[in-house]
Parts: sequence; C-alpha cells; structure tokens
Amino acid sequence: MIVTDHQAHRVSVTVYGEFTLADYKEFEELVNYKVRFERPVDLFFDLRQMGDVTLDVAWEEIKFSRQHASDFNKVAVVTSSQWVTWSAWLSQAFVDADVEVFEDPEAARAWLDEEVAA
Repeated sequence: MIVTDHQAHRVSVTVYGEFTLADYKEFEELVNYKVRFERPVDLFFDLRQMGDVTLDVAWEEIKFSRQHASDFNKVAVVTSSQWVTWSAWLSQAFVDADVEVFEDPEAARAWLDEEVAA
C-alpha cells in the first residue's frame, strides 16, 4: 500500500507493506501529471515500512526511470535497508538527477528543500 502527497515540484510516497504494481501505477499517474505541468520535480520516497517488492514493480521502475530520465531534479530515499540503498544507487544510472539515501526523513526533506531555499 502507498500513500502519496504532492506539493509544488515534489511528489512524496510512503510505502507500507508490499509494493505492488497497482501501487506503482498510482505513483506513475501522479508523477506523469506533475512532470507535465511542473517539470522538473523532486521525489521523496519513505521506504522504511516497505515489505516486499514484486518483480513486475522492479521492471516497471526500470522502464519508468528510462522514460523520465531528465524529468527529476532530486530523489530522496529514506530507508535503513541495504538492498533498497543499493537499488536506489543502481537506478541513478537511468536518471539524470541527484539521488541520496537517508535514514532520517527530516534530513531527506531538508536536503530536498535546500535548492528551494537557495
């Protein structure tokens, strides 16, 4: 299950339990809308409560990242999982964005806000 939120030039996603293809499609729809009208956007992923990721979600993530290679400015990923950290760094190969991994959500938000405040 996911919970999404958006502000000007930012999409925030929190994942609880299994991250399914239906969840990912919900995320994609919101990002596609934001990118269309507010490009580039920042992404905030809180994955601390995430359980499993289905294989179809992993494949969709690769396709989505390639389609939106230049649509993101910063991507903040909040997790304590080494596997998720590794996959976040791997996805950076497909997007032209700054990708950072955090254990603290407030630090992640502060990093995303840096450029806005500057």
